[in-house]
Amino acid sequence: MMRGTLFIVAAPSGAGKSSIVNACLARDGNIALSISFTSRAPRPGERHAEHYHFISADEFKAMIRAGDFFEYAEVHGDWKGTARQSVEPQLAAGKDVLLEIDWQGAQQVKAQVPDAVSVFILPPSRAALEERMRKRGQDSEETIQRRLANARGEMAHHAEFDYLIVNEVFETAVDEMCAIFVASRLRIGQQVQRHAGLVATLLAEG
Repeated sequence: MMRGTLFIVAAPSGAGKSSIVNACLARDGNIALSISFTSRAPRPGERHAEHYHFISADEFKAMIRAGDFFEYAEVHGDWKGTARQSVEPQLAAGKDVLLEIDWQGAQQVKAQVPDAVSVFILPPSRAALEERMRKRGQDSEETIQRRLANARGEMAHHAEFDYLIVNEVFETAVDEMCAIFVASRLRIGQQVQRHAGLVATLLAEG
C-alpha cells in the first residue's frame, strides 16, 4: 500500500490557520487531522480529543521521557506536541495526515520526514493579526501581548517552508491550501506508484 503524505501547516497565533485547515478538511476527505497534545487549559468551546488532547504538564513531560512524541515544543509557556500514535499508523495505511504545529515542531518533523509538505500562513499585516487575536475573545490582554511579541520571531521562519499563503481573503487562502494538497498528490513519485500498472501497459511493446 502507498504511504500517505504528511502535511505540515504553521502560522503565528491569530493568522487564521485553524479556520483555513478546517475549511480544507471539509472539502478533502482524504486528509486526517492529527490531534495534538497540550498542557494548556481549554479555551471556551474547545473539547478534549476534538480540538486537543488536554493533559497536565507533568503528564506531558512523562510522555516526553517515554519517547511518545513525534515532535514537541514549549509554546507561549505551555507544552504542545504530536504523538507518534496519532501519525504513523495513518500514514502507513495510506492516509494523508495534516499537522497544525509551530515552526519548531516543523523543523523536528522535517528532520524525520524530509518529503513532508510544509505550508506557512502569514497575516496581511501586523494590525490584522492583532485584530484577529482580539476578535476571538479567548485570551487575556497579557496573553495577547505575549503572542504579538512572539509573532515576529515566528514569522521570520516562513522561508523554511515549501509554500507560503497570505491570509488576506479567507476564501482565496482556502482555495490555495486545497490546491497545494492536490498538487502534492500529483508529484511524480506518488503518481508512478499509484499508476504503475497503467504506465507498464502504456510503455509495453506491441
